[in-house]
Amino acid sequence: MTDAQDEPSPLPPPLPAATATGAPWQPLPRRGALLYAIGAGIGFAIPAGLGLGLAGSTPLGLPRIPFVAAAALLGLALGILVGLLRHRRIGWKLDDDGFATRRGGLWRNETLVPVSRVQHLDLERGPIERQLGLATLVVHTAGTRMAAVKLPLLALADAEALRTHLARQVEADDAL
Repeated sequence: MTDAQDEPSPLPPPLPAATATGAPWQPLPRRGALLYAIGAGIGFAIPAGLGLGLAGSTPLGLPRIPFVAAAALLGLALGILVGLLRHRRIGWKLDDDGFATRRGGLWRNETLVPVSRVQHLDLERGPIERQLGLATLVVHTAGTRMAAVKLPLLALADAEALRTHLARQVEADDAL
């Protein structure tokens, strides 16, 4: 590692204060885009290579291996592009209404977790996330089939600040 990687990164700006119109949507940090891109690239490359590999024939009876490799590389490139676009279309915000996540471009999915529904909060960090200073925030909610909202690849400082802020709000609501 270089000396620059050993130094702690500067503190992120404080979480935006809630306003009457709500806080602005916050994007995920760019360093997490690599993980999204690799995951989507592999997810596209394997079916593309297997699909052509299982196909019965190739043009002009040529060997199948170059076509399988080309299909896998094309799938990898397409998957990387899709992964980068997906990463750019994920955001979060914390305001008076609660914690919200947003995903998607054409088909947008927004999830709002009111603070009164938060049961407990977890941070998950795999080995690659730890190396990149990222974390997944898991907000466990009360009484639903899908009782957790996950926000992956947050900057560790943001994830810890969100967890602390939400936990304080839950404690304050419980005290009332």
